[in-house]
Amino acid sequence: MGQLRLRPRPSRGFLGALGAAFTASALVASLATAAAPAQADTTLCEPFGTTTIQGRYVVQNNRWGSSATQCVTATETGFRVTRADGSASTSGAPKSYPSVFNGCHYTTCSPGTSLPVRLDTVAAAPSSISYGFVDGAVYNASYDIWLDPTPRTDGVNRTEIMIWFNRVGPIQPIGSPVGTANVGGRTWEVWSGGNGTNDVLSFVAPSAISGWSFDVMDFVRATVARGLAQENWYLTSVQAGFEPWQNGAGLAVNSFSSIVVPAST
Repeated sequence: MGQLRLRPRPSRGFLGALGAAFTASALVASLATAAAPAQADTTLCEPFGTTTIQGRYVVQNNRWGSSATQCVTATETGFRVTRADGSASTSGAPKSYPSVFNGCHYTTCSPGTSLPVRLDTVAAAPSSISYGFVDGAVYNASYDIWLDPTPRTDGVNRTEIMIWFNRVGPIQPIGSPVGTANVGGRTWEVWSGGNGTNDVLSFVAPSAISGWSFDVMDFVRATVARGLAQENWYLTSVQAGFEPWQNGAGLAVNSFSSIVVPAST
């Protein structure tokens, strides 16, 4: 792979604009939630059942690694796992990835999304999360960020970025540790590997993070710098949820937001 040209570091003026973007994101989320009519929570028990929240994000049950019953209940601002039967070996893959996302995932696209979008046309991709953790389960709380050379809206992407906000139990990311990195003002343990269908780069927090507002593009650019993506690739989805191996009922995404700020032309 040829030499990669990284985007220049943002100026202080840009950082101010980025802060405004974060504020605008929170304001939009607040207004959208306030304007939406009250409705009953929706429970999904189908393995790949989905529903829409906040009028712009998709909640998915995504029970892909187990035949045991799993149910998630979508709330106005996120979701909670209400049933999590079965277990998986901690030396293998998790049971599922119940999550909420902006973008496109296996032919399902969130309403009004601007994704997929080419990386070199993005100034920032502010996102925020508030997690609810539980005892007595083995799981990670993680973001899943997907990149591909094409603007695909179905199937498996070429590169998967995982951000582990919390890790409980004897589990580890795909691949092997390759050092540490400072991304988004935090230090992460970095793992790199593949699962047979795509590359995986994981950033693991040394201690639990229950909530954070950050720029997804910080992790995307760190991935480009490691040669696992290029600036003419596409960001196809931004997802947040849990990978449970054992139990998991009560885990929750209390709130989630994700937007994309285009670069100036």
